[in-house]
Formats: sequence, structure tokens, C-alpha cells
Amino acid sequence: MGGIVVLNGFTTVFWRWTVLAESKERLIVDADVLPDVFGRVIEAKKLLAQGRVRNASEAARSAGISRSAFYKYKDAVRPYSGDNGDRIATYSLALVDEPGVLSTVLAKLSRAGANVLTINQNIPVDGVAPVTISFRTGALTTDEEHLMKKLRGISGVADCRSVAGR
Repeated sequence: MGGIVVLNGFTTVFWRWTVLAESKERLIVDADVLPDVFGRVIEAKKLLAQGRVRNASEAARSAGISRSAFYKYKDAVRPYSGDNGDRIATYSLALVDEPGVLSTVLAKLSRAGANVLTINQNIPVDGVAPVTISFRTGALTTDEEHLMKKLRGISGVADCRSVAGR
């Protein structure tokens, strides 16, 4: 059995593999009917992932659950952010091979409220490096067209295109 859960304002997906049927079920569940342990397991996993605690025991203790509860649910409870209205945009840029160009692009994205998820840069050919940047758009302080115009205006940005968004 599994589900999508909202705990303390966070939407969460949890599921358990059914060995006999080899299938995964999902349910939408009101967080008010779930035990508090699910939210605490998510909190413990977040502490661990962020390096704010050293191990699972410390994470469980900090989240206020037992170590056995953490281990029981850690693989069955997962964060889910797919329905928050946030989308992921991917831009393809051609950057002149000069120091500081990528740094300037990232600073401009940051100031615009973009949450950068991935950066892929290849070796420059003929003095131009292809770069792909994916970012969350939920906190953007400007529209994407204006953002692209700003990025194109940076010295050293030869091209900037939106290649994907979901």
C-alpha cells in the first residue's frame, strides 16, 4: 500500500513494494489520519541528507522517533514535490571560454530566484563551451523571457535557449 501525503505543509509520497503482485499502489491520504511518525521519518531523512547529523541514530533522535521506527519506514516514505506548481526549466547556453562567465550566469539566475538543480558543462570547442542548466522556476522574480534576455546580455554568453520545461 502507498500514498501521497501532506504533512506539516509538505506533500509526501510513500509506498511499499508488494512482493507477490510485483506492483506499486498509491493512495492519496489526508495527513490528519496518519501517525506523526511519517513526518518525523521525513524530517530524519532530511537531516541525514543535509549532513546536519552524523548517522541514522542521531537523525532519529533529533526527529523524535526511535531508531527502529526510522528503519521500518525510511524506504517507504519519500518527499514529493510534483504538485506544488513549481516547474523545472532547462536552458542551453553557449559560453565563451573566459574566466567568470559561468559564475556570472549562475549569479544572475540566483538573483532572479532560480533554484539551480543541475549544471552540465562540456569542454570548450573553438572557444565556446556548451552548458545546460536546469532549475526550479517557482520562486522566480521575473518571467522567463525577461530572464533569458538578461542572460543573453551577459558578456561571454554567445547563445541562450530554453530547451525544456515541465
